[in-house]
Amino acid sequence: MLKKILLSIISFFLATSLAWAQVDINKADQAALDGVRGIGPSMSRRILEERQKGGAFKDWGDLEKRVKGIKDKSAARLSANGLTVNGQAKPGAAAGATASKAPAKLARSEGRDGGKAEAQPAAGK
Repeated sequence: MLKKILLSIISFFLATSLAWAQVDINKADQAALDGVRGIGPSMSRRILEERQKGGAFKDWGDLEKRVKGIKDKSAARLSANGLTVNGQAKPGAAAGATASKAPAKLARSEGRDGGKAEAQPAAGK
């Protein structure tokens, strides 16, 4: 029984660590690229074709210039989802991806009541 529990715990940690693994665009095959949230089969094919045609991507700017459908905003989102170029995340991607979600959520909540709700101060302030 103890062996089964330990095996389950180890399997869980192994599976979660693989789910958050970084994928380097210059080393990944199509299956690894498809595993990155935001990259589908057609984009992974475009990435692989461009990598084969023009060689390894030098940096994020080179990737954005060479692959159709990847521009600054989508590159930041892909980087936040674990994609790297030469082992490097897009500068400012993690902070930008998190910060950009808050205003959208606020705008959605304001829209539900026609914008009539006022911001309430936090308790204790």
